Amino acid sequence: MQTFFTPEQLADPVTAKANKILRSCVHCGLCQATCPTFQVQGDELDSPRGRIYLIKEMLEQGRPADARTVKHLDRCLGCLSCTSTCPSGVDYAHLIELARGHVEATYKRPLGDRLLRGVLLRVLPYPGRFRLALFGAGLMRPLARFLPGRLKAMVALAPRRLPALSRAEDPQTYAVAAPKMRVALMTGCAQKALDPEINEATIRLLTRLGAEVVIPQGIACCGALPLHMGAEARARALALAQVRAVMAEHRRKPLDALVINTSGCGTTVKDYAALLGTAEAAVVAALAKDVTEVVGALGLPQGKGGLRVAYHSACSLQHGQKIKTLPKELLQKAGFEVVEPIDAHLCCGSAGTYNLLQPEMSGELRRRKVETLMAKGPQVIAAGNLGCMVQIAQGAEGLGAGVPVVHTVSLLDWATGGPLPKGLEPAAFPPG
Repeated sequence: MQTFFTPEQLADPVTAKANKILRSCVHCGLCQATCPTFQVQGDELDSPRGRIYLIKEMLEQGRPADARTVKHLDRCLGCLSCTSTCPSGVDYAHLIELARGHVEATYKRPLGDRLLRGVLLRVLPYPGRFRLALFGAGLMRPLARFLPGRLKAMVALAPRRLPALSRAEDPQTYAVAAPKMRVALMTGCAQKALDPEINEATIRLLTRLGAEVVIPQGIACCGALPLHMGAEARARALALAQVRAVMAEHRRKPLDALVINTSGCGTTVKDYAALLGTAEAAVVAALAKDVTEVVGALGLPQGKGGLRVAYHSACSLQHGQKIKTLPKELLQKAGFEVVEPIDAHLCCGSAGTYNLLQPEMSGELRRRKVETLMAKGPQVIAAGNLGCMVQIAQGAEGLGAGVPVVHTVSLLDWATGGPLPKGLEPAAFPPG
Protein backbone atom coordinates (compact mmCIF):
# COMPACT_ATOMS: atom_id res chain seq x y z
CA MET A 1 0.00 0.00 0.00
CA GLN A 2 1.36 3.40 -0.97
CA THR A 3 1.39 5.98 1.82
CA PHE A 4 1.95 9.74 1.80
CA PHE A 5 3.11 10.68 5.28
CA THR A 6 5.28 13.77 5.52
CA PRO A 7 8.81 13.61 6.99
CA GLU A 8 7.50 15.56 9.97
CA GLN A 9 4.78 12.97 10.55
CA LEU A 10 7.26 10.10 10.25
CA ALA A 11 9.41 11.69 12.95
CA ASP A 12 6.73 10.48 15.37
CA PRO A 13 7.55 6.84 16.31
CA VAL A 14 3.87 5.85 16.47
CA THR A 15 3.19 7.20 12.97
CA ALA A 16 6.37 5.61 11.65
CA LYS A 17 5.27 2.24 13.04
CA ALA A 18 1.81 2.63 11.49
CA ASN A 19 3.37 3.59 8.16
CA LYS A 20 5.52 0.46 8.10
CA ILE A 21 2.51 -1.74 8.77
CA LEU A 22 0.30 0.04 6.24
CA ARG A 23 2.89 -0.29 3.48
CA SER A 24 2.99 -4.08 3.94
CA CYS A 25 -0.66 -4.44 2.84
CA VAL A 26 -1.03 -5.40 -0.85
CA HIS A 27 -4.84 -4.92 -1.13
CA CYS A 28 -5.37 -8.61 -1.96
CA GLY A 29 -8.58 -8.94 0.07
CA LEU A 30 -7.94 -12.49 1.25
CA CYS A 31 -8.62 -11.25 4.78
CA GLN A 32 -12.27 -10.71 3.88
CA ALA A 33 -12.89 -14.44 3.61
CA THR A 34 -12.00 -14.98 7.28
CA CYS A 35 -13.27 -11.73 8.85
CA PRO A 36 -16.35 -12.42 11.02
CA THR A 37 -17.80 -8.92 10.75
CA PHE A 38 -17.45 -8.87 6.97
CA GLN A 39 -19.24 -12.23 6.85
CA VAL A 40 -22.17 -10.67 8.71
CA GLN A 41 -22.23 -7.15 7.23
CA GLY A 42 -20.84 -7.66 3.74
CA ASP A 43 -19.43 -4.13 3.98
CA GLU A 44 -15.90 -3.42 2.75
CA LEU A 45 -15.39 -1.02 5.66
CA ASP A 46 -16.20 -3.85 8.08
CA SER A 47 -13.31 -5.90 6.73
CA PRO A 48 -9.62 -5.62 7.66
CA ARG A 49 -8.78 -4.14 4.26
CA GLY A 50 -11.49 -1.51 4.62
CA ARG A 51 -10.41 -0.64 8.14
CA ILE A 52 -6.81 -0.32 6.99
CA TYR A 53 -7.93 2.24 4.41
CA LEU A 54 -9.81 4.17 7.11
CA ILE A 55 -6.79 4.13 9.42
CA LYS A 56 -4.47 5.24 6.62
CA GLU A 57 -6.73 8.13 5.67
CA MET A 58 -7.15 9.26 9.28
CA LEU A 59 -3.47 9.15 10.16
CA GLU A 60 -2.20 10.59 6.87
CA GLN A 61 -4.49 13.57 7.17
CA GLY A 62 -3.44 14.01 10.78
CA ARG A 63 -7.05 14.59 11.76
CA PRO A 64 -9.16 13.53 14.71
CA ALA A 65 -11.18 10.36 14.31
CA ASP A 66 -14.71 10.91 12.99
CA ALA A 67 -17.91 9.02 13.74
CA ARG A 68 -17.77 6.99 10.51
CA THR A 69 -14.24 5.76 11.17
CA VAL A 70 -14.98 5.03 14.82
CA LYS A 71 -18.08 2.99 13.93
CA HIS A 72 -16.14 0.59 11.74
CA LEU A 73 -13.08 0.38 13.99
CA ASP A 74 -15.31 -0.33 17.00
CA ARG A 75 -16.93 -3.18 15.08
CA CYS A 76 -13.56 -4.90 14.75
CA LEU A 77 -13.36 -7.82 17.17
CA GLY A 78 -9.57 -7.86 17.21
CA CYS A 79 -9.87 -11.61 16.63
CA LEU A 80 -6.81 -11.59 14.32
CA SER A 81 -8.28 -14.19 11.98
CA CYS A 82 -7.09 -11.91 9.19
CA THR A 83 -3.48 -12.32 10.33
CA SER A 84 -3.73 -16.10 9.90
CA THR A 85 -4.86 -15.54 6.31
CA CYS A 86 -2.75 -12.58 5.22
CA PRO A 87 0.01 -13.64 2.78
CA SER A 88 1.89 -10.37 3.34
CA GLY A 89 2.25 -10.64 7.11
CA VAL A 90 0.42 -7.37 7.85
CA ASP A 91 0.77 -6.65 11.58
CA TYR A 92 -2.90 -5.85 11.98
CA ALA A 93 -2.87 -6.44 15.74
CA HIS A 94 -0.55 -3.52 16.41
CA LEU A 95 -2.15 -1.35 13.73
CA ILE A 96 -5.63 -1.60 15.26
CA GLU A 97 -4.16 -0.87 18.70
CA LEU A 98 -2.48 2.28 17.36
CA ALA A 99 -5.71 3.33 15.66
CA ARG A 100 -7.79 2.77 18.78
CA GLY A 101 -5.34 4.80 20.81
CA HIS A 102 -5.74 7.63 18.28
CA VAL A 103 -9.52 7.33 18.51
CA GLU A 104 -9.53 7.60 22.29
CA ALA A 105 -7.17 10.58 22.17
CA THR A 106 -9.03 12.56 19.49
CA TYR A 107 -12.70 11.52 19.43
CA LYS A 108 -15.36 12.52 21.95
CA ARG A 109 -17.82 9.67 22.19
CA PRO A 110 -21.49 10.20 23.04
CA LEU A 111 -22.14 10.53 26.77
CA GLY A 112 -23.70 7.08 27.20
CA ASP A 113 -20.77 5.45 25.43
CA ARG A 114 -18.26 7.33 27.57
CA LEU A 115 -20.05 6.36 30.77
CA LEU A 116 -20.26 2.68 29.83
CA ARG A 117 -16.61 2.49 28.82
CA GLY A 118 -15.59 4.30 31.98
CA VAL A 119 -17.48 1.80 34.11
CA LEU A 120 -15.97 -1.18 32.29
CA LEU A 121 -12.43 0.18 32.67
CA ARG A 122 -12.94 0.77 36.39
CA VAL A 123 -14.72 -2.49 37.16
CA LEU A 124 -13.71 -5.46 34.98
CA PRO A 125 -9.95 -5.50 35.77
CA TYR A 126 -10.64 -5.57 39.53
CA PRO A 127 -12.16 -8.84 40.85
CA GLY A 128 -13.67 -7.31 44.01
CA ARG A 129 -15.44 -4.55 42.11
CA PHE A 130 -16.48 -7.00 39.41
CA ARG A 131 -18.09 -9.33 41.96
CA LEU A 132 -20.13 -6.42 43.34
CA ALA A 133 -21.19 -5.48 39.82
CA LEU A 134 -22.20 -9.08 39.07
CA PHE A 135 -24.25 -9.18 42.27
CA GLY A 136 -26.05 -6.00 41.23
CA ALA A 137 -26.61 -7.32 37.72
CA GLY A 138 -28.06 -10.51 39.17
CA LEU A 139 -30.66 -8.48 41.05
CA MET A 140 -31.72 -6.90 37.75
CA ARG A 141 -32.26 -10.20 35.93
CA PRO A 142 -36.09 -10.06 36.28
CA LEU A 143 -36.04 -6.70 34.48
CA ALA A 144 -33.62 -7.76 31.73
CA ARG A 145 -36.20 -7.89 28.94
CA PHE A 146 -37.09 -4.24 29.52
CA LEU A 147 -33.50 -3.00 29.32
CA PRO A 148 -31.77 -1.52 26.24
CA GLY A 149 -29.26 -3.68 24.33
CA ARG A 150 -26.04 -2.86 26.17
CA LEU A 151 -27.54 -3.00 29.66
CA LYS A 152 -29.30 -6.25 28.75
CA ALA A 153 -25.94 -7.69 27.65
CA MET A 154 -24.34 -6.68 30.94
CA VAL A 155 -27.11 -8.29 32.98
CA ALA A 156 -26.88 -11.46 30.86
CA LEU A 157 -23.20 -11.73 31.77
CA ALA A 158 -24.03 -12.23 35.45
CA PRO A 159 -24.18 -15.86 36.61
CA ARG A 160 -27.32 -17.00 38.39
CA ARG A 161 -25.16 -17.75 41.42
CA LEU A 162 -21.86 -16.09 42.18
CA PRO A 163 -19.13 -18.66 42.85
CA ALA A 164 -17.50 -18.61 46.26
CA LEU A 165 -14.19 -16.83 46.64
CA SER A 166 -11.27 -19.21 46.18
CA ARG A 167 -8.40 -19.15 48.64
CA ALA A 168 -6.43 -21.27 46.16
CA GLU A 169 -5.70 -18.03 44.27
CA ASP A 170 -4.07 -16.30 47.24
CA PRO A 171 -0.29 -15.72 47.03
CA GLN A 172 1.34 -19.04 48.00
CA THR A 173 3.48 -21.90 46.74
CA TYR A 174 2.21 -25.37 45.84
CA ALA A 175 5.30 -27.49 46.41
CA VAL A 176 5.84 -30.96 44.91
CA ALA A 177 8.49 -33.57 45.46
CA ALA A 178 11.28 -33.43 42.86
CA PRO A 179 9.62 -30.76 40.68
CA LYS A 180 10.10 -30.98 36.93
CA MET A 181 9.69 -27.22 36.63
CA ARG A 182 8.75 -24.17 38.67
CA VAL A 183 5.96 -22.01 37.27
CA ALA A 184 3.99 -18.93 38.27
CA LEU A 185 0.26 -18.83 37.62
CA MET A 186 -1.43 -15.65 36.42
CA THR A 187 -4.78 -15.83 38.20
CA GLY A 188 -6.44 -13.08 36.15
CA CYS A 189 -9.20 -10.63 37.00
CA ALA A 190 -12.64 -11.40 35.54
CA GLN A 191 -11.93 -15.12 35.78
CA LYS A 192 -11.38 -14.89 39.54
CA ALA A 193 -14.89 -13.47 39.90
CA LEU A 194 -16.73 -15.60 37.33
CA ASP A 195 -15.06 -19.01 37.51
CA PRO A 196 -12.29 -19.55 40.10
CA GLU A 197 -12.55 -23.31 39.51
CA ILE A 198 -10.45 -22.85 36.37
CA ASN A 199 -7.45 -21.76 38.43
CA GLU A 200 -8.09 -24.53 40.95
CA ALA A 201 -8.12 -27.14 38.17
CA THR A 202 -4.95 -25.63 36.71
CA ILE A 203 -3.13 -25.89 40.03
CA ARG A 204 -4.26 -29.49 40.57
CA LEU A 205 -3.28 -30.59 37.07
CA LEU A 206 0.13 -28.90 37.04
CA THR A 207 1.13 -30.18 40.48
CA ARG A 208 -0.09 -33.69 39.57
CA LEU A 209 2.19 -33.54 36.53
CA GLY A 210 5.17 -32.48 38.65
CA ALA A 211 5.28 -28.68 38.51
CA GLU A 212 5.78 -26.46 41.53
CA VAL A 213 3.15 -23.73 41.17
CA VAL A 214 3.56 -20.26 42.65
CA ILE A 215 0.91 -17.57 42.96
CA PRO A 216 3.03 -14.39 43.05
CA GLN A 217 2.24 -11.51 45.37
CA GLY A 218 0.57 -8.69 43.43
CA ILE A 219 -0.48 -10.74 40.39
CA ALA A 220 -3.67 -9.27 38.90
CA CYS A 221 -5.07 -7.95 35.60
CA CYS A 222 -2.68 -8.17 32.64
CA GLY A 223 -4.03 -5.04 30.94
CA ALA A 224 -5.65 -6.77 27.96
CA LEU A 225 -9.14 -5.39 28.50
CA PRO A 226 -8.18 -1.68 28.60
CA LEU A 227 -5.66 -2.18 25.79
CA HIS A 228 -8.35 -3.46 23.43
CA MET A 229 -10.53 -0.46 24.36
CA GLY A 230 -7.79 1.99 23.38
CA ALA A 231 -6.95 2.94 26.98
CA GLU A 232 -3.23 2.40 26.47
CA ALA A 233 -2.02 4.33 29.52
CA ARG A 234 -4.21 2.25 31.84
CA ALA A 235 -3.14 -0.94 30.06
CA ARG A 236 0.54 -0.05 30.47
CA ALA A 237 0.09 0.64 34.18
CA LEU A 238 -1.54 -2.75 34.74
CA ALA A 239 1.06 -4.51 32.59
CA LEU A 240 3.91 -2.86 34.53
CA ALA A 241 2.39 -4.10 37.79
CA GLN A 242 2.32 -7.62 36.36
CA VAL A 243 5.93 -7.42 35.24
CA ARG A 244 7.01 -6.25 38.71
CA ALA A 245 5.08 -9.08 40.40
CA VAL A 246 6.46 -11.80 38.12
CA MET A 247 10.02 -10.49 38.15
CA ALA A 248 10.05 -10.27 41.95
CA GLU A 249 9.22 -13.98 42.09
CA HIS A 250 11.63 -14.79 39.25
CA ARG A 251 14.49 -13.05 41.10
CA ARG A 252 13.65 -14.83 44.33
CA LYS A 253 13.91 -18.20 42.59
CA PRO A 254 13.99 -18.59 38.79
CA LEU A 255 10.75 -19.51 37.04
CA ASP A 256 10.51 -21.84 34.06
CA ALA A 257 7.22 -20.38 32.86
CA LEU A 258 4.40 -17.97 33.57
CA VAL A 259 1.26 -20.06 33.08
CA ILE A 260 -1.81 -18.33 31.65
CA ASN A 261 -5.12 -20.15 31.32
CA THR A 262 -7.09 -17.34 29.68
CA SER A 263 -5.85 -17.11 26.12
CA GLY A 264 -6.89 -13.49 25.65
CA CYS A 265 -4.55 -12.56 28.49
CA GLY A 266 -1.84 -14.82 27.12
CA THR A 267 -1.79 -13.05 23.77
CA THR A 268 -1.31 -9.70 25.50
CA VAL A 269 1.36 -10.88 27.95
CA LYS A 270 3.36 -12.52 25.17
CA ASP A 271 3.43 -9.09 23.54
CA TYR A 272 4.63 -7.20 26.65
CA ALA A 273 8.00 -6.44 25.06
CA ALA A 274 6.27 -4.41 22.34
CA LEU A 275 3.80 -2.82 24.75
CA LEU A 276 6.31 -1.74 27.40
CA GLY A 277 9.66 -1.81 25.61
CA THR A 278 11.72 -2.84 28.66
CA ALA A 279 14.13 -5.69 29.26
CA GLU A 280 12.05 -7.00 32.16
CA ALA A 281 8.89 -6.95 30.03
CA ALA A 282 10.74 -9.03 27.43
CA VAL A 283 11.70 -11.57 30.12
CA VAL A 284 8.08 -11.91 31.25
CA ALA A 285 6.87 -12.17 27.66
CA ALA A 286 9.34 -14.99 27.04
CA LEU A 287 8.20 -16.81 30.20
CA ALA A 288 4.51 -16.55 29.26
CA LYS A 289 2.96 -19.86 28.16
CA ASP A 290 -0.57 -21.00 27.63
CA VAL A 291 -1.46 -23.72 30.12
CA THR A 292 -1.67 -26.29 27.30
CA GLU A 293 1.93 -25.54 26.33
CA VAL A 294 3.10 -26.30 29.86
CA VAL A 295 0.93 -29.41 30.17
CA GLY A 296 2.35 -30.65 26.87
CA ALA A 297 5.91 -30.03 28.07
CA LEU A 298 5.30 -31.83 31.38
CA GLY A 299 3.76 -34.83 29.63
CA LEU A 300 0.09 -35.70 30.03
CA PRO A 301 -0.67 -39.35 30.87
CA GLN A 302 -3.35 -41.27 29.03
CA GLY A 303 -6.75 -40.45 30.49
CA LYS A 304 -10.24 -41.90 30.52
CA GLY A 305 -12.36 -38.94 29.49
CA GLY A 306 -14.81 -40.90 27.35
CA LEU A 307 -16.94 -37.93 26.24
CA ARG A 308 -17.65 -36.38 22.86
CA VAL A 309 -16.14 -32.90 23.15
CA ALA A 310 -16.77 -30.08 20.69
CA TYR A 311 -13.63 -27.98 20.89
CA HIS A 312 -13.95 -24.24 20.34
CA SER A 313 -10.60 -22.74 19.42
CA ALA A 314 -10.46 -19.26 20.94
CA CYS A 315 -9.27 -16.62 18.46
CA SER A 316 -6.63 -15.39 20.88
CA LEU A 317 -5.22 -18.91 21.01
CA GLN A 318 -5.37 -20.00 17.36
CA HIS A 319 -4.73 -16.61 15.72
CA GLY A 320 -3.07 -14.56 18.47
CA GLN A 321 -0.71 -17.24 19.83
CA LYS A 322 -0.76 -19.62 16.84
CA ILE A 323 -1.63 -22.58 19.09
CA LYS A 324 -3.99 -24.57 16.91
CA THR A 325 -3.63 -28.33 17.42
CA LEU A 326 -2.09 -28.82 20.87
CA PRO A 327 -5.30 -28.44 22.95
CA LYS A 328 -7.11 -30.95 20.73
CA GLU A 329 -4.18 -33.38 20.94
CA LEU A 330 -4.18 -33.15 24.74
CA LEU A 331 -7.93 -33.74 24.94
CA GLN A 332 -7.58 -36.79 22.70
CA LYS A 333 -4.74 -38.12 24.84
CA ALA A 334 -6.96 -37.63 27.88
CA GLY A 335 -9.46 -40.02 26.30
CA PHE A 336 -11.99 -37.62 24.77
CA GLU A 337 -13.48 -37.83 21.30
CA VAL A 338 -12.77 -34.36 19.88
CA VAL A 339 -14.85 -32.75 17.14
CA GLU A 340 -14.64 -29.25 15.70
CA PRO A 341 -17.36 -27.11 14.12
CA ILE A 342 -17.27 -25.84 10.58
CA ASP A 343 -15.69 -22.39 10.26
CA ALA A 344 -13.70 -23.06 13.43
CA HIS A 345 -11.53 -20.05 12.56
CA LEU A 346 -14.42 -17.60 13.08
CA CYS A 347 -14.95 -15.72 16.35
CA CYS A 348 -17.76 -16.47 18.79
CA GLY A 349 -18.31 -12.74 19.36
CA SER A 350 -16.99 -12.45 22.90
CA ALA A 351 -13.68 -10.64 22.26
CA GLY A 352 -13.05 -9.10 25.67
CA THR A 353 -15.67 -6.35 26.15
CA TYR A 354 -17.03 -6.64 22.60
CA ASN A 355 -20.14 -8.54 23.72
CA LEU A 356 -20.99 -5.61 25.99
CA LEU A 357 -20.10 -2.80 23.59
CA GLN A 358 -21.44 -4.36 20.37
CA PRO A 359 -24.24 -6.66 21.60
CA GLU A 360 -26.07 -7.02 18.27
CA MET A 361 -23.04 -8.09 16.23
CA SER A 362 -21.81 -10.20 19.13
CA GLY A 363 -25.18 -11.90 19.41
CA GLU A 364 -25.25 -12.83 15.73
CA LEU A 365 -21.74 -14.26 15.87
CA ARG A 366 -22.65 -16.20 19.00
CA ARG A 367 -25.73 -17.66 17.32
CA ARG A 368 -23.69 -18.85 14.35
CA LYS A 369 -20.95 -20.32 16.53
CA VAL A 370 -23.32 -22.17 18.86
CA GLU A 371 -25.30 -23.62 15.97
CA THR A 372 -22.16 -25.02 14.35
CA LEU A 373 -20.96 -26.44 17.66
CA MET A 374 -24.31 -28.09 18.43
CA ALA A 375 -24.40 -29.58 14.92
CA LYS A 376 -21.57 -31.87 16.07
CA GLY A 377 -23.75 -33.47 18.74
CA PRO A 378 -21.37 -32.87 21.66
CA GLN A 379 -21.82 -33.96 25.26
CA VAL A 380 -19.66 -31.05 26.37
CA ILE A 381 -18.07 -27.98 24.76
CA ALA A 382 -14.47 -27.08 25.63
CA ALA A 383 -12.65 -23.77 25.24
CA GLY A 384 -9.46 -22.24 26.59
CA ASN A 385 -10.73 -18.72 27.24
CA LEU A 386 -13.24 -17.59 29.86
CA GLY A 387 -14.88 -14.97 27.63
CA CYS A 388 -15.63 -17.59 24.98
CA MET A 389 -17.01 -19.93 27.64
CA VAL A 390 -19.45 -17.33 28.96
CA GLN A 391 -20.47 -16.28 25.45
CA ILE A 392 -21.08 -19.81 24.19
CA ALA A 393 -22.85 -20.88 27.40
CA GLN A 394 -25.29 -17.98 26.98
CA GLY A 395 -25.96 -19.03 23.41
CA ALA A 396 -26.44 -22.68 24.32
CA GLU A 397 -28.83 -21.73 27.12
CA GLY A 398 -30.80 -19.57 24.72
CA LEU A 399 -31.23 -22.55 22.40
CA GLY A 400 -32.24 -24.78 25.31
CA ALA A 401 -29.34 -27.04 24.40
CA GLY A 402 -28.29 -27.93 27.94
CA VAL A 403 -24.74 -28.75 26.87
CA PRO A 404 -22.17 -27.64 29.47
CA VAL A 405 -19.25 -25.42 28.48
CA VAL A 406 -16.04 -26.29 30.32
CA HIS A 407 -12.46 -25.04 30.23
CA THR A 408 -10.04 -27.38 28.49
CA VAL A 409 -7.87 -27.60 31.60
CA SER A 410 -10.85 -28.67 33.74
CA LEU A 411 -11.49 -31.62 31.42
CA LEU A 412 -7.80 -32.57 31.43
CA ASP A 413 -7.77 -32.37 35.21
CA TRP A 414 -10.86 -34.57 35.56
CA ALA A 415 -9.63 -37.16 33.05
CA THR A 416 -6.37 -37.57 34.97
CA GLY A 417 -7.73 -37.82 38.50
CA GLY A 418 -9.36 -34.51 39.39
CA PRO A 419 -12.96 -33.79 40.39
CA LEU A 420 -15.85 -33.60 37.97
CA PRO A 421 -16.08 -30.09 36.44
CA LYS A 422 -19.15 -28.10 37.39
CA GLY A 423 -22.00 -28.49 34.94
CA LEU A 424 -21.30 -32.16 34.28
CA GLU A 425 -23.73 -34.52 35.98
CA PRO A 426 -22.04 -37.43 37.80
CA ALA A 427 -24.82 -39.87 36.80
CA ALA A 428 -24.43 -39.03 33.13
CA PHE A 429 -20.63 -38.85 33.12
CA PRO A 430 -19.19 -41.38 35.56
CA PRO A 431 -15.38 -41.19 35.96
CA GLY A 432 -13.29 -43.83 34.22
